[in-house]
Amino acid sequence: MSLVFAGICSHAPGITGRAHMAGRPIVDELYGAYRGMAAELAAAKPDALVIVAAEHFANFFMNNMPAFAMGLAESYEGPIEDPEWLGIARTAIPGNAPLSRRLIGEMMQTVDLAYAEEWKFDHGVMVPLSFLTPRYDLPVIPVNINCQGPPLAPLHRAWTLGEALRRAAIALVGTGGISHWPATPDSGKINESWDREFLRRWQSNDRRAMLSYTDEATYRDAGQGGFEIRTFISIAAAAQGLGRLRYYRAIPIFAVGCTVATMAIGT
Repeated sequence: MSLVFAGICSHAPGITGRAHMAGRPIVDELYGAYRGMAAELAAAKPDALVIVAAEHFANFFMNNMPAFAMGLAESYEGPIEDPEWLGIARTAIPGNAPLSRRLIGEMMQTVDLAYAEEWKFDHGVMVPLSFLTPRYDLPVIPVNINCQGPPLAPLHRAWTLGEALRRAAIALVGTGGISHWPATPDSGKINESWDREFLRRWQSNDRRAMLSYTDEATYRDAGQGGFEIRTFISIAAAAQGLGRLRYYRAIPIFAVGCTVATMAIGT
């Protein structure tokens, strides 16, 4: 197996659930960026898609919160949220249990990884999939990084997870937000300058700069949603190349700076 595709994108539920509340040109531009990424993913002809997301207490809770987890099922279902609210119909998504088992076995050489044979996808997976694999015909293997319930894994551990994924993955997409304050009175607030600086570091694959963030500073400047940079960092570690920013725009009605980007696979 080899890594044939790497990218990142936003997964905010408003992208699909509140599209009617944003201007049509903004929606068309954002959706066009997702479609461009989908075309590039399809051209890579992957056998499966490993999607690294920050799950939102849909499957994992504070009574049992793994730092990192991978799905080990033949199929999954999503969204776990109200389909009408999210704007995505509930459907079955194929998995690949034998491949998951092989990936887990390989990654456990360097990463402590939990696994789950039951997993319902929330918006963190379903929003990107609705654009990237709209027919849901590509096997998906979900990976969760705990970005919700501190204590959180240090950023350098997210980097190590990405390195482990590089050894095993076929196509890889990280989903999340950059600065955002979901489910708080500050929802809709976006620190665009912070976002753009992080994306600059991500595009240049500057490991030292990306790992220099502290949770305290991220919480102050980018909100609790900013902890999701872990998913983007893991992709940079896996790809080891330079990034191409397809799209970035702060869209308050979606409560996040919407991002679509890909990264070259380094040697």
